[in-house]
Amino acid sequence: MKFAWIMAEGTEWDQKKTLITAALESGIDHVVDFTDVDRIRKLGNITIISDMEGSDIVLVGRNGEGDSTLSLPQNLAESKDLAAVRHLKKRGKLTAAYVEITSKKHEELASLLGREADYLILLGRDWKVIPLENIIADLQKEDVQLIASVSDFEEAKLALETLEYGTDGIMLSPREVGEIKKVAELLEKIESESYSLKVATVTRVEPVGSGDRVCVDTCSMMSLGEGMLVGSYSQGLFLVHSESLESEYVASRPFRVNAGPVHAYVMAPGNRTRYLSEIQTGDEILAVDKDGKTRNVIVGRVKIEKRPLMLVEAETEGVVLRTLLQNAETIRLVGEDGNPISVADLKIGHKIMVYLDESARHFGMAIEESIIEK
Repeated sequence: MKFAWIMAEGTEWDQKKTLITAALESGIDHVVDFTDVDRIRKLGNITIISDMEGSDIVLVGRNGEGDSTLSLPQNLAESKDLAAVRHLKKRGKLTAAYVEITSKKHEELASLLGREADYLILLGRDWKVIPLENIIADLQKEDVQLIASVSDFEEAKLALETLEYGTDGIMLSPREVGEIKKVAELLEKIESESYSLKVATVTRVEPVGSGDRVCVDTCSMMSLGEGMLVGSYSQGLFLVHSESLESEYVASRPFRVNAGPVHAYVMAPGNRTRYLSEIQTGDEILAVDKDGKTRNVIVGRVKIEKRPLMLVEAETEGVVLRTLLQNAETIRLVGEDGNPISVADLKIGHKIMVYLDESARHFGMAIEESIIEK
């Protein structure tokens, strides 16, 4: 998962506070700082990266006390920064090593530090692409998170997105709030998943009695054509629409998806499924639109209540899918045209959107295995 840290060092406190607050509001909660750590902690639940005692992640090499261009030892194994990281790791500390890439030798030092530290922050005055690509390639099998030190959105985009693999994260030194918000939007775009939805033909609709159904209230507002992928079979899920439409019976609840019974699957980030009965406050699941584009949403509340259920069966590409939904006018699937269709109006022959998954599932993870669901 790509991430961002903020460093607002060198600015007056009022400006630093504004930048860090904007970062928090954008979902960025890691801050690199050396002078105002105590003040920053008061702004929210923030992870501090610093060379100061008590930091959540101890930073090595940033303030010139370690190896600089002039003080690099001939034998890099004798590096002060390397020794400092090893000492901190023995004490059970999370570490971040900082290296400014000004020579081939610094590139080599970065590769050594990347085998010891938890995080490796890289600054290149004129690297742009090549040295960063070299280090990424050298350390891709190591258990280290690579971070590019960047000053604006364009550099962040290059580091995160343009390279073949990209860094794991960026350390942004923003000049204005707008840069923070643009980077946050970029991270959300990179992390979003896309599912190729297919058109299925409804072949059966009938009431089946009552059961415990799950209503998922999220911390996000959903729009027309957006909902969640839900179904009784892991091999295929139905796009169940959010309650974002007004009804003559109830007001809209655009944060809600009345999803299905307790046994049903719902798609979560990372192409994983979860049972609806498992979902609880604070979990992340996927909101999916009619085009298959997704975004992560946080669950605010789950309600499980006994309600009358409706069996919906549909077929696509020779595969028969079934799911159960609450039998109510406000429960809708998404039609071929992207518009919602109430289960109260659903008929045999209607075209609806589904996701067909060729993989089987083991504890929610996609695996290559034959499985029969009926």
